[in-house]
Amino acid sequence: MVVRVFNDAWLAQVREAILDPELAICDPHHHLWWRPESKYLLDDLLNDTGSGHHITSTVFVECNSMYRAASIESLAPVGETEFVQGIAAMSASGGFGHTRVAKGIVSFADLTLGQGVRETLKAHQQAGSARFRGIRHAAGWHESEDIRNSHTDPPQGLMLRDDFREGMSVLDEMGLTFDAWFYHHQLAEFADLARTFPNVTMILDHFAGPLGIGPYKGHHDQVFNDWKQEVGALANCENVYFKLGGINMKLNGFEWHKRDKPPSSDELVDATAPYYDYCLDLFGVDRCMFESNFPVDKESCSYAVLWNAFKKMTTGKSAAERQALFHDTAHRAYRLDE
Repeated sequence: MVVRVFNDAWLAQVREAILDPELAICDPHHHLWWRPESKYLLDDLLNDTGSGHHITSTVFVECNSMYRAASIESLAPVGETEFVQGIAAMSASGGFGHTRVAKGIVSFADLTLGQGVRETLKAHQQAGSARFRGIRHAAGWHESEDIRNSHTDPPQGLMLRDDFREGMSVLDEMGLTFDAWFYHHQLAEFADLARTFPNVTMILDHFAGPLGIGPYKGHHDQVFNDWKQEVGALANCENVYFKLGGINMKLNGFEWHKRDKPPSSDELVDATAPYYDYCLDLFGVDRCMFESNFPVDKESCSYAVLWNAFKKMTTGKSAAERQALFHDTAHRAYRLDE
């Protein structure tokens, strides 16, 4: 298990005035956990969302937290939905401020169960009530020992397997969303999956994980060019949405965490804007949404600085386009207003 340590004193070295503080934001990707080595619970999240930006709602995405201990294996992940549902209810009481935390819940279910995944999905629906929106089954795999595979321990070619796709057909029947998380060299597999299931709303997390470690270390330009070519194949997949964010993780290779001071929003823009610009040009504001990926990206930058960077990248957009990117597209993709 990866141990994550958040150095608040290090992050506090860079403080910025909040840009456009009234702009309504839905953060469609964050985690919550309580583990022996670290925690990130409601108070921790609210400390970040309360740093100045106007976060009105959030979407929780699974992170292998609080699984049921005494349960058959396929139903163990329902414990995470129960855990987050309780936190969401606390937030909805109004006693913790205006942000509606976990207005949508994205849980884990093993799609390789095929038709058997239906029982797990129904249990999630019961546990999460109106907040449960869909699942993520992470597929990040690489042969290099320097690159850690996803927490689900996926096999090579997971998204191409027949049993995985049988499970996807159940997701399709039930009208649930699918969050995709993998690495950039697997984009062709995902494109085939998206074309096979055009009626499933698929939300691609973290730019499809462009790698900058292991065999990719020091090859940012080549990775970007390879990534662009593969991402372009998704342009005609109208069911695919892009989460713009989650690119400041250690695996992306920018090595922010090794610096004496964390990056400013200007530095984040200078280093990562080509990824954002390409996706916005290719997919438009109606298929793109900004995400924090907190607290994972907190190892590299603060919440306030990150959202300032997003706002700086969109200074040329109209008010309606910014509203889509920061709020409306996420609400539509996850059906948060239903």
